[in-house]
Amino acid sequence: MTISILAYDEKSGAYGGAATTGSLCVGGWVLRGDPESGLSASQGSLPSTMWGQDVLTRMRAGETAEAAVGHVVQADAGRDERQLAALDPAGGTGAFTGANSIQTAGARFAPGVVVTGNLLASDAVLDACLDGFLTGTGGLDLQLLNALERASKAGGDSRGLLSAALLVVGKDRPPLSLRIDHSDTPLDALRALYQRATTGLYAEWVRHVPTLADPERASPFPG
Repeated sequence: MTISILAYDEKSGAYGGAATTGSLCVGGWVLRGDPESGLSASQGSLPSTMWGQDVLTRMRAGETAEAAVGHVVQADAGRDERQLAALDPAGGTGAFTGANSIQTAGARFAPGVVVTGNLLASDAVLDACLDGFLTGTGGLDLQLLNALERASKAGGDSRGLLSAALLVVGKDRPPLSLRIDHSDTPLDALRALYQRATTGLYAEWVRHVPTLADPERASPFPG
């Protein structure tokens, strides 16, 4: 029912995730994370929001993404209906696809990147999402948007798309959390929202708020 991607940008130290689906509110259901825990994408025909949080708690305590996914999945008797991906603070990845996941379902990996999806038009959607990220330009944010767009062009969710989300976090930047909860063209809407959030007065204001690297930042905002 969903395609998602999690990625670590070693150059900037940022962690990013993006997701889109043929159902509502993909951002609230799927993406979670922070720069001290890493990121998670919990999805599937019967997704567990607890999985998404539990795997972050384990990674924050020092477990690798692969180990954290294994522990969270093993403890849930309903695991066959779910899918989970994780990205740990060191850029390690892990993923699980339940046996009852609606086909096409699976995962793709590259260093510091994991793509997961279910109820997809074909395996080509997973490959296109990963390739779209790896060949994208303009930094982590735009690479993630490009990944979703390439996945959509390859067939995307077999039902079409209704929602999309982008989450980017880092110790020296405020979180960027954008959600399109319902739209006939959610990827176009997400890119338009991203443009508004990264330009103009809003983007200038964001540069003045606290971050983990500078938690007492309080320089006056001229606007």
